[in-house]
Amino acid sequence: MSHFDVIVVGIGGHGSAALYQLAKKCQKVLGLEQFSIPHDRGSSHGYSRIIRLQYHEHPDYVPLLRRAYELWHELEDESGQNLLHTTGCLEFADEANADSVFANALASAVEHGLEHEVLTSEEVHARFPGITMPAGFKALFQPDGGILAPEKCIKAHQEAAVWHGATIQTEEKVLSWTVLSSGEVEVKTAKGVYTCSKLVLTAGAWIPELVPELQGVARAQRQVIGWFEVSDHEAFSTEKFPVFILEDEELGEYYGFPEFDGLPGMKIGKFYHLYQACEEPDNLDRAITSADEELLRAAVRKYFPKANGKLCKAVACMFTNTSDKRFIVDFHPQHPQVVLCSACSGHGFKFCSVMGEILADLVLRGTTDSNIDLHRISSLREATRELVGRSRL
Repeated sequence: MSHFDVIVVGIGGHGSAALYQLAKKCQKVLGLEQFSIPHDRGSSHGYSRIIRLQYHEHPDYVPLLRRAYELWHELEDESGQNLLHTTGCLEFADEANADSVFANALASAVEHGLEHEVLTSEEVHARFPGITMPAGFKALFQPDGGILAPEKCIKAHQEAAVWHGATIQTEEKVLSWTVLSSGEVEVKTAKGVYTCSKLVLTAGAWIPELVPELQGVARAQRQVIGWFEVSDHEAFSTEKFPVFILEDEELGEYYGFPEFDGLPGMKIGKFYHLYQACEEPDNLDRAITSADEELLRAAVRKYFPKANGKLCKAVACMFTNTSDKRFIVDFHPQHPQVVLCSACSGHGFKFCSVMGEILADLVLRGTTDSNIDLHRISSLREATRELVGRSRL
């Protein structure tokens, strides 16, 4: 039986960042991953993720994002890789909707003094010819938005963690954990048994298997992303086409990217897609259907007609959501030596760098200077009611 100061379970976006921060702080740390690193079975794989400073979800995310940007750039310096590609970010919706992604993004930008522009549909089309925005819509443009390369980010965190002394074991599924009478945590895997003083669980869609009380609280959902052939490559280049979020009252809320990293086609997804629950993440339905394509093409046809070509590529993955679409970043209420981080609700990857720092703070100091009040278990409204009366949480 091997003993470590800290074990991190799940070495995806957040787990790799936590492993790096803990190793950098001279902890004897073990990372356990049931697949390879990176892998395409969870929520952190693929070619691109949006990063943005303005935040329509809640203005309290902005200070976390400022620190996330700093840490991403520090990781770039340490790894010698370009991980963050700036394109600017555009959020647009009907101006008449006072609670839209545009209105709330603008409010967060104003509250935090972020550089930004408010653009009309004519101004958007003149500057970004790949976008057709209806009259009556308004857009917020924030120049610091851009693209993170997720698999490169994970590998950079992993490699830096190893350089700082971390041990990583892949293809090793964690079966259970138990807090011993000594206060240490015993972790059983398919290959062995380990003990640690502190345990960090960043297992994504698999976290309900390790914390059963989170079943029904952290819910995995099938998500499909598509790349559509464009008729004007310059209009969809990273110089002419920002990452975007759009809200359509009939179609829903979409997000997307320019052509990037040699992959042809404009990339687009719809938040929460068809709202298909994935009760068993190992058995996610990865087959792409005509309904999947049409859901994405409806927005392409209306807002990006120069990208309404053939579907070049489509993939299915998972979002793990809470009822309020926020994260879970907190101690296990009955076991303060266990830290939980999960349910990043489809918008969490950009925060990986700062969440790694926060998780290390919680492990080593028992607190963090970052404001994570939104993400405490006690802040979950519906979820908190579901947890009442359960024995372990």
